[in-house]
Amino acid sequence: MLFCSGKPDAAAQRIDRDIIFHLIKTRRNKITHPSPPDEDDMTDAQTPLRDRPWLIRTYAGHSTAHASNALYRSNLAKGQTGLSVAFDLPTQTGYDSDHVLARGEVGKVGVPISHLGDMRTLFDQIPLDQMNTSMTINATAPWLLALYIAVAEEQGADVSKLQGTVQNDLIKEYLSRGTYICPPKPSLKMIGDVAEYCYTHIPKWNPMNVCSYHLQEAGATPEQELSFALATAVAVLDELKPRVPDEDFPALAGRISFFVNAGIRFVTEMCKMRAFVDLWDEILEDRYGVEDPKFRRFRYGVQVNSLGLTEQQPENNVYRILIEMLAVTLSKNARARAVRLPAWNGALGLPRPWDQQWSMRMQQILAYETDLLEFDDLFDGNPAVDAKVEQLKEGARAELANLDSMGGAIGAIDYMKGRLVDSNADRLNRIERNETIVVGVNKWTECEPSPLQTEDGGIMVVDPAVEQDQIDRLNAWRADRDAEAVERALADLRASAKDGENIMPASIAAARAGVTTGEWAGEMRRAHGEYRGPTGVSKAASNKTEGLDDIRNAVEAVSDKLGRRLKFLVGKPGLDGHSNGAEQIAFRARDCGMDIDYEGIRLTPDEIVAAARDNDVHVVGLSILSGSHTPLVEDMMKKMQEAGLAQIPVIVGGIIPEDDAKRLLGMGVARVYTPKDFELNTIMKDIVALVDPKAVAAE
Repeated sequence: MLFCSGKPDAAAQRIDRDIIFHLIKTRRNKITHPSPPDEDDMTDAQTPLRDRPWLIRTYAGHSTAHASNALYRSNLAKGQTGLSVAFDLPTQTGYDSDHVLARGEVGKVGVPISHLGDMRTLFDQIPLDQMNTSMTINATAPWLLALYIAVAEEQGADVSKLQGTVQNDLIKEYLSRGTYICPPKPSLKMIGDVAEYCYTHIPKWNPMNVCSYHLQEAGATPEQELSFALATAVAVLDELKPRVPDEDFPALAGRISFFVNAGIRFVTEMCKMRAFVDLWDEILEDRYGVEDPKFRRFRYGVQVNSLGLTEQQPENNVYRILIEMLAVTLSKNARARAVRLPAWNGALGLPRPWDQQWSMRMQQILAYETDLLEFDDLFDGNPAVDAKVEQLKEGARAELANLDSMGGAIGAIDYMKGRLVDSNADRLNRIERNETIVVGVNKWTECEPSPLQTEDGGIMVVDPAVEQDQIDRLNAWRADRDAEAVERALADLRASAKDGENIMPASIAAARAGVTTGEWAGEMRRAHGEYRGPTGVSKAASNKTEGLDDIRNAVEAVSDKLGRRLKFLVGKPGLDGHSNGAEQIAFRARDCGMDIDYEGIRLTPDEIVAAARDNDVHVVGLSILSGSHTPLVEDMMKKMQEAGLAQIPVIVGGIIPEDDAKRLLGMGVARVYTPKDFELNTIMKDIVALVDPKAVAAE
């Protein structure tokens, strides 16, 4: 997931509310969701008029609410037609900015929103009743929607007219992204609370994006992406059906939207989207008896693939992004309603405003300069496309039946997680064996230096001082609010959660009273408990040990020297829930014969150090992809020293700029790995060498 940031230019700084209102109103009159033309929308020659472009979004948010607001207004002035809000990890996981787990994470991958004041600042001079806003938020979706509603009320908006989306898909969080809080069943109930409330009070709001995007990022095959996402949708619809009268259910089902991924195999990806359209229509008609076709439409937004962005020759990523966008725009009958694109430098770090502008211009050129939108569907009746679509549908139906036999998506979480880890291992194996060619990575690796990587490293860096500034504002907010009103609001929220009531009304009241994000989530934790998701990595070796004989022999030899099995601890400090890399390192280390210790995501440095001490490990590996590597590793190395464990080598992997890598090595880190280090066997050999008593003695 990629983010854009930076100071607005002078023109953007001069944009006031009236100009923003005019820009939005003008675009909303001209640029709306694509839809099939009506009979009246025909020329005299009975040729359909040009189709309407999709919503053009940029996934944005960083540092502070004030800085993000300036960025949003600047992007609107550049032609963006919808907002897509990125929140920082403490906000996503329900912690205030001063929580111990928030250290180093504040404002890094999105905007910190700790209370109503932050949300008010975020949308200052942006009229919410004229905006279509997408919020990528899941575990705290009820809370962030409550804050949004409270701000809209303050602006004088008619809340019933608000348009937008909250992602609100907790099931995929257990499988791939890791920003969950509570166990699956109460989380599903909260998804239902949001959907039920929106249906009654904000009917134009999409209460859930069933999100297959992160499934593909975690390694899902097209059939898995189809089936796992549709199983999630079925679980949600089953939760919603008893909440409304039978005659209202079709309209409620019609508000469920999807957020998908589109990878580099763009023909297969386009066929996948056509399969999604058919299967969703089939499920709503056959399983739920939805008769009206307009309520069975597959409505989706997309961000194209970030998994395939490369650190090596990153300029090649521009072509990858463009090709992947074709998968969700070429086929009119399966065209995305909203598109956001990553930036070319997403594998290096956080993109700058210019980088995100480049991606936005890509969308605008396709939508407005080409003749794509003048044609009906280009692939109807194509036998090759039809055959591939049918193949994908059959595979997805078989997996859906399998999941249904396990009790649906909720009952199959462990199974789906394991399947994703296995599929991702297969993907990486194919790249390592050159069965899958990645230009600039395993073929055609010689190149000229890129002029795009300037003195700033080609990325944006968040000022570390942002965290303390946010904490200071949070403390001031707590001091200035009405403490008694907060306590009453929290008591009402607690009662609603305990009694199984819809939590939205109490959440909105809490937002108005000044409750903080951490306080709201604390009540959910107390009511429902906290959950640790499956890792997908078992202790038993897989059947993917082919070609590992030399490393396995080396592990055996060094284990004999050590007097016991080489023990490798893989830890994820902080709030970063993107665990794919950590899982694959643990998976390969296990298959190489090491004794692995991997407990999953969201651990404090103290917890990792304690595990290293108590389990007497030989090597500690840290995976950090949120940009918080410097403060977290610094804290970790200090605590290892204090615990008398300085002799244990520590290795670190993540999206780490070169200067930061040098800084980590200076702290005593033994090795630093970035996305360019895709050959896992090389990392395994390094681990063996780091603990080999003979090699250590020689060094």
